[in-house]
Amino acid sequence: MAKLLIVDDERNLRLVIEKEMSRHGHEAASAADGEAAWEMLEAEDYDVVLCDINMPRLDGIGLLKRIREKGSNQPEIIMLTGQGTVETAITAMKLGAYDYLTKPYRIAELTALVKQAAEKRQLKTDNQRLRAQIERASGTTPEIIAESPQMKEVLRLVRRVAPTDTSVLITGESGTGKELIAQAIHRLSNRGHGPFIDLNCAALQDTLLESELFGHEAGAFSGARARKLGLFELADGGTLFLDEIMEMPAQLQSKLLRALETRSFFRVGGVKKVEVDVRLLAATNRDPHQAIAEGVFRSDLMYRINSFEVKIAPLRERREDVEPLAQHLLQKVGGPNPPVLTHPAIEALTGFSWSGNVRQLRNCLERAALLADNGKITLNELPPEIVHKTEPSPMSVSFGSNDPTGVRNFHNASPVNLRDSEKQQIINALERTGWHRGKTAELLGISPSTLYRRLREYDLEAGR
Repeated sequence: MAKLLIVDDERNLRLVIEKEMSRHGHEAASAADGEAAWEMLEAEDYDVVLCDINMPRLDGIGLLKRIREKGSNQPEIIMLTGQGTVETAITAMKLGAYDYLTKPYRIAELTALVKQAAEKRQLKTDNQRLRAQIERASGTTPEIIAESPQMKEVLRLVRRVAPTDTSVLITGESGTGKELIAQAIHRLSNRGHGPFIDLNCAALQDTLLESELFGHEAGAFSGARARKLGLFELADGGTLFLDEIMEMPAQLQSKLLRALETRSFFRVGGVKKVEVDVRLLAATNRDPHQAIAEGVFRSDLMYRINSFEVKIAPLRERREDVEPLAQHLLQKVGGPNPPVLTHPAIEALTGFSWSGNVRQLRNCLERAALLADNGKITLNELPPEIVHKTEPSPMSVSFGSNDPTGVRNFHNASPVNLRDSEKQQIINALERTGWHRGKTAELLGISPSTLYRRLREYDLEAGR
């Protein structure tokens, strides 16, 4: 059944066609001229329009042009013409009409043409829906493996909260995939075609974070030669994702709270209020309650960003995900012909505790793929701590027994000297890399954001 609109200034002909189309199971309505038909098309969607060419007020060609200019969700149009206007009907075909019939025509002929046009319209509609479904499906969680009950529950929560504008706090250890969850929420939301802007609050110095987030005006500070739009402004109509939000300095937390509550803010050095429509997603690897208790994070801001919490379990608590994750990651890091994991290697990976979670697993597989012979990853290509299940400290790396960073001694450090030992280890690693922070984080086996946080805690930001 198709929804038809019959447009003809001959009343009796209109009524006959409407009655016959209804008899064949279609839902039919009629209009006396192009202007009346346009009003009906603006109010409702139709599958097929049967349109006369010569009509008062707005003729068939004029109506056809209007429909095609509208551009979205167009019906198929069949032109109904007299003998003297066949050339005009051909012109209509060039403008996008589905077909035309010359009066007088048989009802059977018209019915067959309507059926074909309706089928084409249905195919176009199905194609649009399928494209949207594929886009959403491919953009939903392409890298999120959910074999474990914990991750299936996470994805259930994602699908539930995504269509809303609720602020979401994503919690979990470093390397569990919090940003992927944020991207999935954005893609499944009504803002999915809008911008997704992300910022790691631990990756910037306090003085730069406010400018990065809210922008600045020319002359706001030394070096600010021109106006800069902040990420809040760039995310207008979309989603702003603040990773490591618990690392945001206290003075900036109050400004963020006000921006979220009023949906407006001032650029640094600015006097004109900027209004935005932004959904906030945030993530942290800290315990939110502990951060509030320690005075690190404002409780009122926590209530504002934590309308809905999605907690991601560490990889050691969802071992069902390890093998499919490993297979998926190998496809990404293993080149055009990725190596195959042998059964003993899979057992070793599954039995390891993965303090660095998915990030650590990926690094392990990158190394193994480079070392693999004959297209296979065996126990020989895996690090010794994984084979023997001796998990090192997250701050340790295997440089050997004479390593100057003191990794071996770090395990035996007393609790009293733990912070001093960690600080010294970071300093040693910084000196080894010439104070290159990215290389230092890689050397220590931690994320850059964790290193930046430690540098602030130990007052090492100034460098050498």
